[in-house]
Amino acid sequence: MAGLYFEEFAVGMRFRHEVRRTVLEMDNMLFSSLTFNPAPLHIDHAYAAGTEFGRPLINSLFTLGLVIGLSVQDTTFGTTVANLGMTETSFPRPVFAGDTIRAETVVTELRPSKSRPGQGIVTFEHLGLNQRDELICRTLRGALMLSRP
Repeated sequence: MAGLYFEEFAVGMRFRHEVRRTVLEMDNMLFSSLTFNPAPLHIDHAYAAGTEFGRPLINSLFTLGLVIGLSVQDTTFGTTVANLGMTETSFPRPVFAGDTIRAETVVTELRPSKSRPGQGIVTFEHLGLNQRDELICRTLRGALMLSRP
């Protein structure tokens, strides 16, 4: 399915994204390496064993990217111009290797762009949930979207 144009969104519209993804230890190691993040809480099993979690945590920025990525096919694929920012981002529960993540999105605000005719700004609330339907990530994302051609 292609993404939606600005006019096709409505405040309160909810998407329960079908695609899910199980997070692997390799994802965490690769992401942490690619972003030069050597935090032992993510990459050092011996260190993480001594923390309250007992094992490495999946990097929260990977989690955020995954949750937003899971939404793209249903919302912004081919119709987004740019991300304008994320606010109110939180990670209420940790994510571990082996967790399966799914996403839901709610449209919270719409407004035509004042400086870019033919485009509009959509505010999405993205929710990430694990296999137990526990909230693991929440963010508000502003996206500059194309209007219908």
